[in-house]
Amino acid sequence: MNIFELRESNVRNYCRNFPVLFHRAKDSIVYSESGQAYIDFLAGAGALNYGHNNDYIKQKIISYLDADAISHGLDFHTLAKEQFLSKFSETVLIPNNFDYRIQFCGPTGTNAVESSLKLARKIKKRPGIFSFMGAYHGMTLGSLSVTSNIDIRAGALGTSNNVTFMPYPYGFMEHFDTIDYMESVLTDVNSGIEKPAAIIFETVQAEGGIIVAPIEWIQRLRKLCDKHEILLICDDIQVGCGRTGNFFSFERAGILPDMVILSKSISGYGFPMSLLLIKPELDIWEPGEHTGTFRGNQLAFVGGAAALEYREINNLEQEVKSKESFLREFLLEEIATISEKINVRGIGLIWGIDVAKFGGKDYAKKISSRCFELGLIVERVGRNDTVIKILPPLNIDMCTLEQGCAIIKQAFDELKL
Repeated sequence: MNIFELRESNVRNYCRNFPVLFHRAKDSIVYSESGQAYIDFLAGAGALNYGHNNDYIKQKIISYLDADAISHGLDFHTLAKEQFLSKFSETVLIPNNFDYRIQFCGPTGTNAVESSLKLARKIKKRPGIFSFMGAYHGMTLGSLSVTSNIDIRAGALGTSNNVTFMPYPYGFMEHFDTIDYMESVLTDVNSGIEKPAAIIFETVQAEGGIIVAPIEWIQRLRKLCDKHEILLICDDIQVGCGRTGNFFSFERAGILPDMVILSKSISGYGFPMSLLLIKPELDIWEPGEHTGTFRGNQLAFVGGAAALEYREINNLEQEVKSKESFLREFLLEEIATISEKINVRGIGLIWGIDVAKFGGKDYAKKISSRCFELGLIVERVGRNDTVIKILPPLNIDMCTLEQGCAIIKQAFDELKL
C-alpha cells in the first residue's frame, strides 16, 4: 500500500483515473516521475489556460518573490493588488465599456459563488434563487444548493432550500421554450414558485456536458431578468478568462450580467483566486460584512496581472479562434462521422464528444483510459460521465494539439463497438 492509499482520503478522484506519480510539467505537457510525457487536455480543470509554468508569468512571480514582497495581505492595499486592478481595468473592463466593482473573495470559485448569492439576497430581500438543470457551481453548501447533480449533493442534506431548478436548453428541452416557461412560472399566481432574488447561469455548462447556450437564449434571459427585476449572475469560472475566445464567455451575446464570477485561470499560474464582479450600484456590502483570510493572495495578483499582459502580447484571443476552427473540423470530420449516435459540441477551446447514445458511461471511460495509455490526459463529464471533455491550455501549440487529437482518434478506432 502506497502513502496515498494509506493516508489520503477516499474522496480523491483524478488520481484514480490517471494513476501515475506526476513530477513536473511544462506548457501543455505533464511528466510522470519515470519521465513519461502526457499531453494535457485537462489543464487543471480550466485553471491553467496559459499552460504549466508559463515562462512569462513565472518570471514575474520569481522577481516578486526575490524582492521579499508581501505574500499574504488580507485586504490591505498592496502594490501587487494595485497593479492587478489597474491591469484588469485597462485590458478587460475599459475596452469593453464594462463598469464593475471587484470583490476579492476566498481562494476558490465556490467562495465567489457564495458571495454572489448572499449579496443578491441582501439586495433584493428575497431568499429564492433560480439555477438550471445541468448546472455546476461548487462544493460548499450555498454553491451545492445551485448545483443540480444529485450524487454530489447527496451528503449535504437540505442544500436545495429556496432554490428552483429551471430547464436549460438541452436535449428535448432544445425544442421547448425554456424562457417562456420561466416567464409563465413568474407570472402565474398558482405556479407555487416565488420570484427569486437572482438567476445564476453558465453560458456553457462545462461539467454538465459541454452544453453551449444559444446567443438568443442568453439575450432573452437577460431581458427576462430586467422585466422581473431579478439579478443575473454569470458563473464564468471555467469558461471565462478567454476559454471561449473573448475574455468573458457572455460577450458573444452582447449582454451585461449584474454579477460575474471568475476563478480558476484568473490568477494565470494556477494559484487560488476568485473574484466577484459587481455593478457599482449593487455593491452595498458593509465593510467586513463578507470576508476571508485568503482573499489577498499576492502571488495570484502578480500572476493574474502577468497573464493579462501575456494575453495581449500573444494575441491569445485570435489564437483561440484559429484553434477552435481546427478542433471543430477535426471533431466533425474524424469523430462524429464514426456514428450518427456520437454528438460533438463546443466553442472556443472547450469541446465535448458525447457518446451517451453510442456506448454510454463504460465506453467513455474506456476511451479516456486508452487515451491515457497513449499519452493523453482527457477527462469525462456530463450526465453519467458520457462526454469526453477536450480542455487544452489556450496557448497549446498546433503540433501538440494535433497529436492529442490523433490520440483521441486512435482510441476511437481501436475501441469501435
